[in-house]
Amino acid sequence: LHPQGQLLAKSWSSLFEGQAGAALRGPIYSFNGRNVLTDPLWPRRLAWHGSTQRGGQARKRDCQGWHSSGPGEGLAAPLGEGRLLAGQRHNCSEA
Repeated sequence: LHPQGQLLAKSWSSLFEGQAGAALRGPIYSFNGRNVLTDPLWPRRLAWHGSTQRGGQARKRDCQGWHSSGPGEGLAAPLGEGRLLAGQRHNCSEA
């Protein structure tokens, strides 16, 4: 369950089933309570994860262990499409 009471997925394992993970349900909130799907502070609406479609670590696709904002790439999923582990490559310098 999401801190605001919404169900994000049926189960932990359902996040990793299928081609690109589970379809997310409802809004997604940042730690400060903003809805990242509608808030203008989140223009790209990406979930950076660096994971394969099965939930494993995607080597060299995690912006150097999430310590780099320079060259390199990470895998992220567009939240509006509702697939948590859909891996699209993005430059680590993207906001």
